[in-house]
Amino acid sequence: MKPYRVVVFDWDGTVMDSTHSIVASIQGACADLELPVPPASEARWVIGLSLESALRRAVPQLTAAQYPMFLQRYRAHFLRQDPDLALFEGIAALLDELQGRGIRLAVATGKSRVGLDRVLAKLGLREAFAATRCADESQGKPHPAMLLELMQELDVEPAEMVMVGDTSHDIEMAHAAQVDGVAVEYGAHDRETLLLSRPLAMLPSVAELRAWLAQRA
Repeated sequence: MKPYRVVVFDWDGTVMDSTHSIVASIQGACADLELPVPPASEARWVIGLSLESALRRAVPQLTAAQYPMFLQRYRAHFLRQDPDLALFEGIAALLDELQGRGIRLAVATGKSRVGLDRVLAKLGLREAFAATRCADESQGKPHPAMLLELMQELDVEPAEMVMVGDTSHDIEMAHAAQVDGVAVEYGAHDRETLLLSRPLAMLPSVAELRAWLAQRA
């Protein structure tokens, strides 16, 4: 078993239970602009991508002129649900345990920098992560740039890092960066979609993720 030195987490659907809020915000913004509302399955599939890439897929009718207003309405819907958003049960204990064992933690997310910084500050987790990367300051998933930049910043080799995510975009990014990718089954993508991306492991719960990492970190 490889002794990982860095564990990289996706955010939405992996660390934070926000999948339903993102889906509802995409659908709500579409309704506000009188655009076709995508089914929940399609809105869930794009979670993890940069917002621009996600909207090209989920809302292909959205024009460049409508884009600023769509973002405004999306953020308004999302922020209304913000007080109800929380970490998945067991995530806080997992982060504490990994830190206590000297493992460095990182984030690679499709969220914007403003959005990630806001939620890290709200939860008091800014110091928990040694490094973070967002889609609007790098290249979005499944491009490997975020992981490559994190490896350079944290001075580790691909074999010393593992990526944990809830979508095939996360696992495909890990493959592209030659990093091990582990899929959790409690987030945005269903088991069949995750299996197609060929993760190193499929873990149905935070407890099983914790046990898996305990043997390898």
